[in-house]
Amino acid sequence: MSQISRDEIKKKGFKRFLKSFKFSIEGLKYAYKNEQSMLIHLIFTILVLILGLVFKISHTEWAIMLIAIGVTLGAELLNTAIEATVDLVTLEINPLAKIAKDCGSAATFVFSMIAVIIGLIIFFPKFLAMLNLI
Repeated sequence: MSQISRDEIKKKGFKRFLKSFKFSIEGLKYAYKNEQSMLIHLIFTILVLILGLVFKISHTEWAIMLIAIGVTLGAELLNTAIEATVDLVTLEINPLAKIAKDCGSAATFVFSMIAVIIGLIIFFPKFLAMLNLI
């Protein structure tokens, strides 16, 4: 019995390329509707964007903040995918499933904490200046 490779069955072309955007949007919608952490990240993203506009942060600061936001949101989406995949494989309590889920969550936590530190580095001096404390 011959095995068909993934490349042979994977559709290609411009229509498929456009559909991939639709699938990505569906993934985002799912995460925002069903993952509490994603909603929290969205709230903080909006807050950071507003603060960036209010404090008129530099282009470099915008770039750094957008990278931090993108990496954090991307990690949360990957964590959601890991959790869904583990649940697809087994709904039983399994030590390896726990490790996979916990490590996915830990990755998101690490990126989130780095994003918070970046936000503090960029915004804390601006808050102090606004309050005439520096």
